[in-house]
Amino acid sequence: MVKICCIGAGYVGGPTMAVIALKCPSVEVVVVDISAPRIAAWNSDHLPIYEPGLDDVVKECRGRNLFFSTDVEKHVAEADIVFVSVNTPTKTRGLGAGKAADLTYWESAARMIADVSKSDKIVVEKSTVPVKTAEAIEKILTHNSKGINYQILSNPEFLAEGTAIKDLFNPDRVLIGGRETPEGQKAIQALADVYGQWVPKERILATNLWSAELSKLAANAFLAQRISSVNAMSALCEATGADVSQVSYAVGTDTRIGPKFLNASVGFGGSCFQKDILNLVYICECNGLPEVANYWKQVIQINDYQKSRFVNRVVSSMFNTVSGKKIAVLGFAFKKDTGDTRETPAIDVCKGLLGDNARLSIYDPQVNEDQIQRDLTMKKFDWDHPTHLQPMSPTSLKQVGVVWDAYEATKDAHGVCILTEWDEFKGLDFQKIYDHMQKPAFIFDGRNIVNAEKLREIGFIVYSIGKPLDKWLKDMPAFA
Repeated sequence: MVKICCIGAGYVGGPTMAVIALKCPSVEVVVVDISAPRIAAWNSDHLPIYEPGLDDVVKECRGRNLFFSTDVEKHVAEADIVFVSVNTPTKTRGLGAGKAADLTYWESAARMIADVSKSDKIVVEKSTVPVKTAEAIEKILTHNSKGINYQILSNPEFLAEGTAIKDLFNPDRVLIGGRETPEGQKAIQALADVYGQWVPKERILATNLWSAELSKLAANAFLAQRISSVNAMSALCEATGADVSQVSYAVGTDTRIGPKFLNASVGFGGSCFQKDILNLVYICECNGLPEVANYWKQVIQINDYQKSRFVNRVVSSMFNTVSGKKIAVLGFAFKKDTGDTRETPAIDVCKGLLGDNARLSIYDPQVNEDQIQRDLTMKKFDWDHPTHLQPMSPTSLKQVGVVWDAYEATKDAHGVCILTEWDEFKGLDFQKIYDHMQKPAFIFDGRNIVNAEKLREIGFIVYSIGKPLDKWLKDMPAFA
């Protein structure tokens, strides 16, 4: 029986290993993590992450050929294939601070593998890592090998939160990078055989190590670039009276471009886009390519601009101040169908409104108060360290209330900001919301999910990103 061990029980390791266990009943899969509370949650009825379909997969395999354990060294020693899915946060100090990936956790994992291994191993990079990480890991392992042979593979994940299980069941491609040696090719084939039990052969792509590592960064950079492109257009649409939905639909019908990732919004979030682009920028700078680095930097700058533009629109529309006013925030996760708040645009929007002394009432169906308070008080990039190494949450922000109902959030509010595209927000009783709000009542739709015309008929003043502006908003300057 092939034994697989995955170091790291997070958003990538947990779902990926669960699906491998489901699709490969003859493979034993163990997910290990040093966080006892996280492993306990994986072994309970309340999994530590929310992902549609994940519960069913875990329940079917857990205890049969899928196990979750804190006994990291034992299971790593016994495994034939070791996936490493640990945090790779952006460095906050030292060389490359603010751009380069911090490989502390990766390096300690590699040293631990070298310490405990008694048999040959295939070590698989599953975290998003900068190009040439595999080479560094290879050096650590080979210099501490004690006669044991290691093959390093890069097997980047291309999951979208909210559809991760579907993506794992039916991936566009599985990318495996390895050394172009007989041993490297044999290792690639061993991993391809695992995926080949449910993924069509033509979708399993073999490359060299560097191509696999760079492909992950490139894919995320291209996707983020599309979002920043349509968001840049949304600003122009508002200025000219064009409708960004019509523009993006017209652009998306071109088969060379396609319709995906062309929805204007308050900005992109998630654990990967910004981090991977910063990584790409750093690699370009290190390789003497400042022009290429500046090109990718602009994708992030447009994203930051979109968030600050949204905040400025809220403040300027409401008589140039939100001081002391109650603003309802609907949605805090970075996208619907996930409880993940990493780099969510809501953090920057909320901080911008708090900077003008607003009182916030926040509702998200999957994000609890503790997480929201942590996100609003933590420093940038701290979120990407393991929980036990994150700073303890300081005193809660007094101007922030977290409620478990959209109607409670909007009661007596002066304005409503929709920051996540949860389906339930489309079906809210907006007449009821309007009746219980301060007047004039404002709605700022950061996801373009409501019918602006219907809301205007009720009496709301509505701002939708990239849509023709209300007369009211036209009369208010966009920037204070």
